[in-house]
Amino acid sequence: MARVGQVKAPAGERLSDRIAIGVLTRAFPPGLVDEVIAETGRGEKRSRLLPARVVVYFVLAMCLFFGQGYEEVARLLGEGLGDGRRSWRVPTTAAIGRARRRLGVEPLKVLFARVCRPVAVPETTGAWYRRWRVVAVDGTCLDLADTDANTGFFGRHVSGRGASAFPQARMVGLAECGTHAMFGAAVGPLSVSEQSLSRQLFPLLREGMLLLADRGFYGFELWQAARASGADLLWRVRKSAALPVLRVLDDGSYLSTVHAEPDRKSRRNPVTVRVVEYTLAPTGDQSVYRLVTTILDPETAPAAELAALYAQRWEIETTLDEIKTHQRGPKLVLRSKYPWGVEQEIYGLLLVHHAIRQLMHQAALNEGLDPDRLSFTRSLRVVRRQVPAQAALSPRHTRQGADPHPG
Repeated sequence: MARVGQVKAPAGERLSDRIAIGVLTRAFPPGLVDEVIAETGRGEKRSRLLPARVVVYFVLAMCLFFGQGYEEVARLLGEGLGDGRRSWRVPTTAAIGRARRRLGVEPLKVLFARVCRPVAVPETTGAWYRRWRVVAVDGTCLDLADTDANTGFFGRHVSGRGASAFPQARMVGLAECGTHAMFGAAVGPLSVSEQSLSRQLFPLLREGMLLLADRGFYGFELWQAARASGADLLWRVRKSAALPVLRVLDDGSYLSTVHAEPDRKSRRNPVTVRVVEYTLAPTGDQSVYRLVTTILDPETAPAAELAALYAQRWEIETTLDEIKTHQRGPKLVLRSKYPWGVEQEIYGLLLVHHAIRQLMHQAALNEGLDPDRLSFTRSLRVVRRQVPAQAALSPRHTRQGADPHPG
């Protein structure tokens, strides 16, 4: 049996009554968590040591203190519980594992959809290009626990040198470039392409957004799907893309057309796009970069400005690195042994990242700074220090008339 740790709690209280979550309860209020649990049908039918609400916060804390064991995370959450009159036995690893399985992934996914939105306001420095909110889409792969279940569902990357050491999950994210706030995510096995997963995110786009994407995403059908959202697009395309010059514009860009692949059964009408071509001459790189955009008027968005703006696409690369390298830790794999747990863990990581980025945005706004000027690593350390110092969650303090222990 796993070792059982102890924390102190006032007489008559359970860990679920006074669990120290600090920053996480401010980003994800208990009342909202209760609503999500009820909506997804994960409420308890009997009183438990680990009710669903506490398990949600435990998953978030597990993703905040990535690499720590279950019982150590529970100990961190239980610190500062009170006056030492009575000890509390921290739930065992097995008990926490069973509680995670009961919870499943849906509450985390719904919580992400409810809370994780773009956070920039008009006063946010670096988040806007003229009238557009700049966002980007990109994908990554996450190493998983080496189990038959994970391998069977997610698969392994295979190359000429053989299969990868670990099974991997593919994730595509949609982020606000200026704040690094991830507001869309889709997770799937390696057999599902980034392009396919990205389609799930396009309903989150809005008019007034400008979506940046790398050349790996471009395809006529995908372009049309993103364009239908009402957002404007600025995507890089491959050198081999056929882009006939229809009319050269005053800023050196030109109008062209794109259309469906010739082997499509039903040919769609060509779509007019504007093409911006440029080189990075000062760096010695003579490669020609080609961008296509839905913004056809060069006075609204000059070619030189769009070429410079495209560099903002790297902000989503940095966002993914914050999650994979700094928050998760370099060369660490997700702990979950089963696909449901993997997805639950990924959404936990994304929720914690968004909570930290919200705090950073507010701090930058208060100081009149660009959020990029603030260190994610330092902010992460501050949040980790705050959690054990604050006892902020009590199921007894719920909305008036609500049952603190549903079911």
